[in-house]
Amino acid sequence: MPWMQLLADEARVGELIDNLAESIGRDVVNSAGEATGWALVGIRSRGDVLAQRLAEKLQPDHLGALDITLYRDDLSEIGPHPVVRTTEIPFVIDKLNIVLVDDVLMTGRSVRAALQSLMDLGRPHRVWLSVLVDRGGRELPITPDHVALDVSTPQVGLTHADRVEVQIKPTDEHDRIVVRAADTAGGASR
Repeated sequence: MPWMQLLADEARVGELIDNLAESIGRDVVNSAGEATGWALVGIRSRGDVLAQRLAEKLQPDHLGALDITLYRDDLSEIGPHPVVRTTEIPFVIDKLNIVLVDDVLMTGRSVRAALQSLMDLGRPHRVWLSVLVDRGGRELPITPDHVALDVSTPQVGLTHADRVEVQIKPTDEHDRIVVRAADTAGGASR
């Protein structure tokens, strides 16, 4: 049987989303400055679902989804026909405070791609990074501003090859966070 460890069940995922919303609210919703408002922008394919769930709690001025497929530095490694989804940002991002949302942060490469994609759309006033899970294992100097669950410490006992997988409804059947051995992983740890 493939090795899997449950890090968070459905109830715990709900708590983590609530905690993440609270952290974002303290820093972003209450921030002043020269910004003309704020937006939650989720990185597809689970960051956008997470951003939708956060938007229900935070009521941002705008909500968007960002596809980073064509901005990835490993595009040639993900297959001959990568799935390109739509970017849905039906608002001007210039001078907005942007909260970039992703499910799992590992190497930082997905976030780098998301920032590049976002900057091609305009020049926001400020960008915060909010993640449900910080996996650790950075290859780029990227640090999240808001983290719901930090499993980057050695006490958690993950190896670099282990995969942290966020499953979130309605994309998945359940809300849960699991760790799988690399050879059995179905999701991604980025």
